Amino acid sequence: MKKTVLNAAHQRHGARLVEFGGFEMPVWYSGLTDEHHAVRQRAGVFDLCHMGRFEIVGDDPVAALDRVVTQDVSRMKKGQVRYSLVCNDEGGVLDDILIYRLPDRLWLVVNAGNRQKLLHWFGERLVGAKVIDHSEELAMVALQGPLACSLLAPHIDRAHHRAVADLGYYRISRAQVNLTGTPIDGWISRTGYTGEDGFELYIPSGSAESVFDALLDLSDDVIPCGLGCRDTLRLEAGMPLYGHELSEQQDPIGAGLSFGVALDKEGGFIGEPALREVVARGPGRQLRGFVVEGKRPARQGAVILHDSRPVGVVTSGSPSPTLGVPIACGYVDSSVSEEAPLEVDLRGKSAPLSPHPLPFYRRTAETAHSE
Repeated sequence: MKKTVLNAAHQRHGARLVEFGGFEMPVWYSGLTDEHHAVRQRAGVFDLCHMGRFEIVGDDPVAALDRVVTQDVSRMKKGQVRYSLVCNDEGGVLDDILIYRLPDRLWLVVNAGNRQKLLHWFGERLVGAKVIDHSEELAMVALQGPLACSLLAPHIDRAHHRAVADLGYYRISRAQVNLTGTPIDGWISRTGYTGEDGFELYIPSGSAESVFDALLDLSDDVIPCGLGCRDTLRLEAGMPLYGHELSEQQDPIGAGLSFGVALDKEGGFIGEPALREVVARGPGRQLRGFVVEGKRPARQGAVILHDSRPVGVVTSGSPSPTLGVPIACGYVDSSVSEEAPLEVDLRGKSAPLSPHPLPFYRRTAETAHSE
């Protein structure tokens, strides 16, 4: 297994380490539920160094990238971040990514397990541009939770003397990170994968461990968090996970991700004809949210039933620490109405499913604002 530059820090802080996306990563430190509640109520620090960080360079990198992603990159403002998909010719999802349009360059953040696949894919299909992998020299650390902004603000100097609090949702800015006693030049974005407010710091890998520790020293309200609570947080927030809700066999339309697909952009993109057909005829199956009656959670792969007939499959499921009930996402045949009574097969015993709109949880104070 590969190790991130924060592996030694994880061991020092008592993490339980597991394999994820080819990396040895912390699944938890103090415990999944404790860390989940910390992010919902206070703040938690996450290692995101396992994710891929790419740069697209060339004579016209915007036009080149537009041909291989579903979003309309040409319409992005400088400093903006957008969620996008990378699709194959059949409209299946190769990965879901974030695109960062910086003042002088284009960045991508991709899932760890798809890093090599996308390097090869972009390398073969970008016309007039090339992809550069900065994953090793550029670290990525996140602070997520309702206290993130107030805790981080005194230690970040943004370009043009703008305050951290004024950084819009899904925006990125140059920044000087003053957490360790030595100013560090980097970038700060405001996105997140937890359903809470939060920030990501992009800094040289050599500074990652000192920044990680400094974030934990900001307050007793901040704790290190692992993949376990990241999964329950994103599930509550209705955010897809590649390998669960997304795959090369699943189109983004049925996954409820039409907002990330710009079918009207000039020049088209790989997978566009196939996705137009899906839109025209309607997706064969749709991603839906459920509350599982009883105490047993429905895990990935559990069969969804209607009148004892298989009509779908669970993609993600877990007890919800916030709601106190088991929740699940799954694909259901589009021919089955949302009001139809459904059950899930839990290893030979069925449990009723109550439909629940996605997301399951939405924070009350929205931070989305523009600059």
